[in-house]
Amino acid sequence: MPAAAALTLSLLASVGVTFWWLWFFVSRDRHPEPPWLLARTFAWGMFAWLIAAAFEASLSRMLDSTLPLALLVVALLTAVIEEWSKFMAATTAITELSFDEPMDGLVYAVTSALGFALMENVTYTLGFGTGAATWHALVTTLAHALFSAPQGYALGGLHWQQVRGPGFGRSGLGSVRGWILRGVLLSIALHFAFKLRVLGGQRPPKNSAKLWAAIFRQTCARIDLKEFSCGSIR
Repeated sequence: MPAAAALTLSLLASVGVTFWWLWFFVSRDRHPEPPWLLARTFAWGMFAWLIAAAFEASLSRMLDSTLPLALLVVALLTAVIEEWSKFMAATTAITELSFDEPMDGLVYAVTSALGFALMENVTYTLGFGTGAATWHALVTTLAHALFSAPQGYALGGLHWQQVRGPGFGRSGLGSVRGWILRGVLLSIALHFAFKLRVLGGQRPPKNSAKLWAAIFRQTCARIDLKEFSCGSIR
């Protein structure tokens, strides 16, 4: 197969995988979100990748270091930059009237993450070729979505705080900062663990998908099990 055709097929496969997962998650919301808001959040997720890539470009020299500490710092900073970028993209939906229940936080967090993943997969394919792109698209697309599940929990908490009024949860873990810290820090921790294995030259273990799926189901349960078909995530 000509190189151009293989590259085109790989790019189409990345797009197809991303939108299949988007359909998979969005279709399980029993109160569907407006397509225009999902599309806008997805686009913000794509833009978030551009912002994250600009920051991460400054870390490229550290990857050449042979010091284990340097790789740890790169993995941590990458996780912080990417998860924070995806979270900020997802927050663009929280002020809309359609964001009317805690479970919407999970929907928009995953949507933002998949927009981010699409841009990452496309640039990865163009930069490293079709061979590496297949594994990257299949694994990291779902990984980005599941890393963002705790962020959905945080967005749901912020919505609940708005519903209860400005006097609710103004301090402690129930505060705005508390919700954000719980959601984003857990996302960063999951991403950091994943990056450590990738930078160490190891693919995620076979049971990683089960672990991430379990975290996703627990996040659903903490928000509102009745509003989302979390039980279908196995």
